[in-house]
Amino acid sequence: MAAEKYLPMSTSTRPHHQPSAAEAPSGLSRPAQERVLKHLVYLYGRRRAEELLERVGVVVHRHCEQHRNRFQPPLWDERDVALITYGNTIQSGSEVPLQTLGRFVTQHLKEAISTVHLLPIFPYSSDDGFSVIDYRSVDPELGKWEDVETIGEHFKLALDFVLNHVSRDSLWFADFLEHMPPGNAYFLELDPDTDLRAVVRPRSSPLLTRVRTRHTIRHVWSTFSKDQIDLNYENPDVLLQALEILLYYIQRGARIIRLDAVAFLWKEIGTRCVHLPQTHRIVKFFRDILDEVEPGVALLTETNVPHKENISYFGDADEAHMVYQFTLPPLTLHAIHAGTTRCLRRWLADLAPPPPGCTMLNFTASHDGIGMRPLEGLLSESEINRLIEAMRLRGAFVSTRLREDGSEGPYEINISYADAFRDPDAVNDNWHIPRFMLSQTLALTLQGVPAVYIHSLTATSNDHAGVERTGQTRSINRRRWDIHELERLLGDEQSTTTQVFNCYRRLLALRRRLKAFHPDGAQAILDLGDELLGIVRTAPDDSAQIVALFNFTPLAHNLPLSKLADHANENERWHDLIADDSPRIENGELILAPYSTLWLHSAAEH
Repeated sequence: MAAEKYLPMSTSTRPHHQPSAAEAPSGLSRPAQERVLKHLVYLYGRRRAEELLERVGVVVHRHCEQHRNRFQPPLWDERDVALITYGNTIQSGSEVPLQTLGRFVTQHLKEAISTVHLLPIFPYSSDDGFSVIDYRSVDPELGKWEDVETIGEHFKLALDFVLNHVSRDSLWFADFLEHMPPGNAYFLELDPDTDLRAVVRPRSSPLLTRVRTRHTIRHVWSTFSKDQIDLNYENPDVLLQALEILLYYIQRGARIIRLDAVAFLWKEIGTRCVHLPQTHRIVKFFRDILDEVEPGVALLTETNVPHKENISYFGDADEAHMVYQFTLPPLTLHAIHAGTTRCLRRWLADLAPPPPGCTMLNFTASHDGIGMRPLEGLLSESEINRLIEAMRLRGAFVSTRLREDGSEGPYEINISYADAFRDPDAVNDNWHIPRFMLSQTLALTLQGVPAVYIHSLTATSNDHAGVERTGQTRSINRRRWDIHELERLLGDEQSTTTQVFNCYRRLLALRRRLKAFHPDGAQAILDLGDELLGIVRTAPDDSAQIVALFNFTPLAHNLPLSKLADHANENERWHDLIADDSPRIENGELILAPYSTLWLHSAAEH
């Protein structure tokens, strides 16, 4: 896609007349200005911070004149479930994809989800949207902003902000190549002989990309690919541009802003260049402004790293409102394949609750692969290798990253999460759907907000044709459905798509009615042995409680009711909300069928 097809991105955040501190308009209160000023001083020094604060004030004031407090808290409750999807995942020849998607989710999922998370919808040059050419335009092949806003009339909107890098086809990078402002100062240029061995890499590709400019050959920082050129946040103009874009997405209806690849924002030679203090300051900077002018909007950070590093983006409850639960997908996969909850249960039992005002985003699959880095320290190398081999037998690809010692290690498994639970040796795998739905129900049970990838909802199989067509292994889980084909499958009661879709939709509708699943509600892990998992969820006001039980094995297991005695007295009986029936109990023991899941509610005997 050529940059000339699209309107230019804003080229400057500086007004023509630079007002003095006394006259500078600002949508920020004095306490908020003081907090923002501290961040600017930390990032850029005292001398520049005062002038930058005035410019921030101008940007925020411009937003507040028409849009201040567009959305109001609370940010979430038990009714919140997000659907993750590309804008063109469902297509029709008679309309643009965003219109087709909007019709589908409104018709089929109105009672099941609260939020539609649209992966990048902007003009792009590669990586299925994550090489953004223009942050402010909707890709015309998807539709228009009006189509996005129509979806927002029925659901909350979550939008992606790819703030670490831009496409080399962007107008900013065109400025860099021509040595023209403002883009000539928006990127990191380095001598190729610079020692960058300490830099943490999510890829095995070269860190620096060689480009030919009008005058010379230069080498620019590109964390993810030669088409995704990192922005230089040491230049405060870049931060001001990012703030304008963030507020623009809110003006367009976003209730959640996903900060893509945020961990890599700030670079400092000689360091690991990941999770640097300056990066955390930038997230705090955004948070302080949103808390002041848009307290009904949540920041969601995307950091596919080990858990301790991941939750560092909560800060002291002053950074991200939401953090992806990246450990959950690979650890759930391991538990079901190994038939043991030992590692999963231990990890869950050790989880500290998020800080007040923060929550996890629980998911099992997304547009990316299943990240392996979150398993570091939780599984042995041999356990990880066995899991990878099991996935390869099911058609998976495995991408690698460059370790700090120069070796390559597994970065992510690329596979459809539904196919990850198929038995490759079975002609008719009767346990495929129960295994898969066990994994999905676990994510719906845990403390936090659940997020469901659309291809999990439809149990989409591996798209090897897509991989062959694009040359990208991530395409295996990014199939584009023809709406007519999908509707035909949903009309076939024997299809895996229909069975999973209907079961999933019913579970989601049920979950949204249960106060015990409020994201702020307490979570306790029961010790029921290595074959089972027990989770107790309690509403924030203690008005409701659910005991969730999971059997991770292909064998039935008996659970003595005495193990649940702390959650029901002798005058109460158990009711399974999923089956809407009493669970099977014999001789004082509850019988859990293979790969079964139960949401138990205790009720007084009549």
